[in-house]
Parts: sequence; structure tokens; C-alpha cells
Amino acid sequence: MDVFSAEHAPVLTIDPGDTLTVYSLDASGYLTPQTTPGDQPPKMIAEARGHCLTGPIAVRGAQPGDVLAVHLRSLTPDPWGWTVAGALKSPVTERLGVTDQPSWLLWDLDTDAGTGVCNGGFTRELAPFLGVIGVAPEATGEHSTIPPRAVGGGNIDCKSLVAGSTLYLPVAVPDAMLSLGDGHAAQGDGEVGGTAIECPMTTTLTVELASDRPLDSIHAETPAGRITFGFDADLNVATGDALDAMVRWMQALFELDKSTALALASTAVDLRVTQIANQTWGVHALLPTGALG
Repeated sequence: MDVFSAEHAPVLTIDPGDTLTVYSLDASGYLTPQTTPGDQPPKMIAEARGHCLTGPIAVRGAQPGDVLAVHLRSLTPDPWGWTVAGALKSPVTERLGVTDQPSWLLWDLDTDAGTGVCNGGFTRELAPFLGVIGVAPEATGEHSTIPPRAVGGGNIDCKSLVAGSTLYLPVAVPDAMLSLGDGHAAQGDGEVGGTAIECPMTTTLTVELASDRPLDSIHAETPAGRITFGFDADLNVATGDALDAMVRWMQALFELDKSTALALASTAVDLRVTQIANQTWGVHALLPTGALG
């Protein structure tokens, strides 16, 4: 599928607590690797409207108001990937003067060594994650996979969501209708060129219904630490939402009033621009593991 919708029939129905292995094509849905920079192999969805995703997966019994816990057990890229910058008009490409001047990197990915080598001869350490993990929005109809949403998640593009992470997603529709894909073998904070190392991905995950969570918004527990998110067309709003959620989490963790939690956050929390590529700013606040005794 290339949209989010509660009206699409599920490809699979699971029970809370089930573990499954999911294969997803790269974001463009290429059926074979590119052989030369910029070539266009056949795609699963020839005229895709968004990311090529696997789903929706129905989680039996999930209801609006519940929180879905997505435990990422393992993430394994296929042996190839690609990156392009300058292919689309955006504020970044216009600012840098590279609109309509695409440059493609093709990557050979060695998951055993944990490295990728591109056609320019550069080597990059791999840190695989899924750019898109989301549930269907409450509103009827079909919804683009491109902008991330405060309700439902989706195209979050947070590089910290590696294996060993748990992403918590508020449920908006019956059975949640989870979809995932947009494999990234590696990415920098911001995804500044508009793409990461885009690749097919094999993901093993366990899906549960979480209770007694400290927040009713999207948040995560990762090897790097606790993470909260903000998404908005206004960077100030996205930043404020991510920080407010983190401060409220710290209030619950440490039994603090809000001003004291903010003061403590100022000593330990990192605010990062998650991505600038998807029509909506993404910001995340990270409380690093072990930062506070």
C-alpha cells in the first residue's frame, strides 16, 4: 500500500503479544536494485502516491484510546540501497541551489560487517531503522504517507529507532491498522537531502497493547534513551510539543513540578531536528540513557 487508511482490508490480523517478521521494499518500491545512478527499475506500485509500505496489519482488540507498543527485535537491510539529493524542489534544494540537479549514490550493504560502500567510494557504518511506522488516522479516506502525524505517527524518520527500541503509538481506529516500511540502512538527524540510505528491510517485531504509559502522545524507549516527538509545519510548535512531552515524562519519572523538570531537562535533554524532508517539521527530545542518576 502507499497510503494510510482504516478502510483498507488488513493483509494480516494478529493478537497483542504476537511476534512477526515483515519484509518491506524500499520507499519507492523498486523490485530490483538500481544498476546505474538514476535508473528506474520496475516498481511494485508504478504511480505510487507515497511510500511503498507493508500493511495494514490489524491488531485484534485494539481500540481508540489504547497505546500500541511496537518492540523492534531485529532490522536487516537487503544488500543494496540508494540515496538521492536534488531531485525534487524543496526549501532546502532551493536554498542550496541544487534544484533539478540530482545526484545519486548507490550502496553495497554488508550487514555482517555493518558497513555500506557507495559509488563514490565512501564507507558508512550502518544503523538500520524504519522511516515509517504508523497506524491509520481517525479520519475517513486515504491519507498521505509523507507527512508524519502527531496522532498515528507514520513517516517519523528518527534514526534512533534501531533494534532494541520500542515505539509507542496512540491508536486512532479499531484494530489500529499498523503499516511499516521505508527501510533506512543509515541516516543523519534531519535527513537533510530528503533521503537516507533507502533499502528493503526485514524486520522482526512484537506488537502489544501498553497500559499505564506516562504519555498519551507518540514516544519511544531506545538504546540511546527516552524520546518524545513533535510534528508541525511550524518548527517552534514541533519543538515545543517534543519538549513539553519530555518534561511531562520527567515529571512522572522523578516526581517533580514542571518548572523543576524543565530545569533538569536543560542539563540533560538533547533537542534534535528529526527530519526536514517531509512537508512537516519533525523534532525529537532525547533524554540519554544514564544521563541522570
